[in-house]
Amino acid sequence: MKAVADMAPAAQTLTPPKRFVLALSRFWAWAFLALMIVFFVVTVPIVSNGAVNFLTVRNSQNILVAITPILLLGLGQTFVIIAAGIDLSVGWVMSLASVLSALAIRAVFNAGLPLFPSVVVGFLAAVAGASVVGFVNGVIIAKLKVPAFIVTLGSSFIVRGVALLMSENTTVIGLPPGIRAYGNDALVYFIRGEAGGLYFLATPEVSGELLRRMDRILPYPVVLTAIVVAIAIFVLRKTQFGRHTYAIGGNVEAAIRTGIPVDRHIISLYTLSSATAGIAGFLSTLRFTAGSAVINDPLLLASIAAVIIGGVSLFGGAGSVMGTVIGALIIAVLTTGLVMLNVEAFWQFIVVGVVVIVAVLIDQSRDLIIGRATRGPPT
Repeated sequence: MKAVADMAPAAQTLTPPKRFVLALSRFWAWAFLALMIVFFVVTVPIVSNGAVNFLTVRNSQNILVAITPILLLGLGQTFVIIAAGIDLSVGWVMSLASVLSALAIRAVFNAGLPLFPSVVVGFLAAVAGASVVGFVNGVIIAKLKVPAFIVTLGSSFIVRGVALLMSENTTVIGLPPGIRAYGNDALVYFIRGEAGGLYFLATPEVSGELLRRMDRILPYPVVLTAIVVAIAIFVLRKTQFGRHTYAIGGNVEAAIRTGIPVDRHIISLYTLSSATAGIAGFLSTLRFTAGSAVINDPLLLASIAAVIIGGVSLFGGAGSVMGTVIGALIIAVLTTGLVMLNVEAFWQFIVVGVVVIVAVLIDQSRDLIIGRATRGPPT
């Protein structure tokens, strides 16, 4: 927040090239996302000789489903990093939550509880179990003053071991088959072509050619993630909790002097970070009808990359939830488009890595320009 607040008065004293860099630092991610979409819309049909199109309803929904876990992990990271922290445990917390939710759903359903209450119990088990990890991380970081990097790195190993022990180093199966609908059904179904149409809040009973022409629009996990994102945007932009988060990241000593309960707030931030990871683990259980202790492998770094690409400053005090959403979309569009162009998988990692480095360089250049403009010319 401080960086954004300083940008307007500082820009008045800048040369046009530096003003351009500042503008670029604020909107480059949106522009880059738009350019990528245009690029893949043009190139994918050319490479596939018209057999495949990038901009389709089905592909857009697949992208939204793909970013759901990355975005949920990134939401908590957004708050933590704005407050000048880091949480390296969320990937394994997601895995633990998946195992906890699967075990809880299986146990209460087998005990005679109906399907929907069993799913609710699984959700509560996932979020509560994940939140405990975040609370412990926050207490150690805030009260014992241990660096967040060390605490969350250590807890990631502990959580990994607990998840593997609870799952007995295997996938937790035996869940009621009906829960698959919660993780894979959608608000709207669209069947293209003859005898097709739109179906709201009802899964059409189709097969054969109609099934192949049916697209799911707004799957339930995407809807739940959108609700969580909307709440996070409101909390960060419109509440005292959000203002305190920016203040702590901007200058923790100043935050303490102004009476902000810094320790309590840091504990809340890490609890929040783990809670959103718990939601991601729960949705994974619903989607795959099983709990897995090893689902997190590629997701932690992808979530941090989404946060950085979205413009959240690694030094704290600046960033937004919408930036993280754009960062997650950039990663999903990049990887999806490259797959459709038949690009080797390792090139996807290289491209995403380059984008992350460019994002950090843009962030650094913005801070450097703002800092110089704020200090004024040398005397």
